[in-house]
Amino acid sequence: MVIAAALRAFPILFHAATRRLLLKSLAWTLLIFLALGGALWGVFHLVRLHFDWGGGGLAEAAATALAMVPLGWLLFRAVAMAVMGFYADEIVMAVERDSYPQAAREARPMGPARSLRFALASLGRTLGWNIAALPAYLVLIITGVGSIGLFLALNAYLLGRDLADMVQPRHPSLPPIPRGSRWLMGLVSALLLIPPFVNLLAPVWSAAMAVHMLHGVRRKSA
Repeated sequence: MVIAAALRAFPILFHAATRRLLLKSLAWTLLIFLALGGALWGVFHLVRLHFDWGGGGLAEAAATALAMVPLGWLLFRAVAMAVMGFYADEIVMAVERDSYPQAAREARPMGPARSLRFALASLGRTLGWNIAALPAYLVLIITGVGSIGLFLALNAYLLGRDLADMVQPRHPSLPPIPRGSRWLMGLVSALLLIPPFVNLLAPVWSAAMAVHMLHGVRRKSA
């Protein structure tokens, strides 16, 4: 069912609403990372001046670039999904209008305030759990695959919850996505976020997949 939902979600990537949403979400994600990079550079600059270290701007730029690599790996998923969560109503409505017109007419929009709360909650959960898991990630590096397995398992749970929270409040009368299916949906989304370029499309693709999962559950339980 999860694979079928992912395949059904693929055409939404070519929808006009998707292109608009991608541009907005990528722009905001880029701005957030630029702001983070600027803040890091400012910290390194102040530290260098305080301790009177040499190297000048080149050293500060190199330290910022080196710090942004692991931070980007850790934060990209969290930031991209939080931004996506803020705009989730747009993509969910586009999928429902195309595939589930009756459900689209009956849907309860989340609204900007609720979308913002959802986005911040998603960001906080993702950062909190992944930072808490950092010691385990580091210990499991020696196994070669253990840290990747833990990362996928944890983020599959977090992503599954986020994706379900994107779509289920719009249809409170429908049965929720089962917990096991929700985790599998999160795992597919986590895998989509790994390959370069594909990961830029993954948040939109995942949101569309969640819509098909929710309405697939409805058909199955009917």
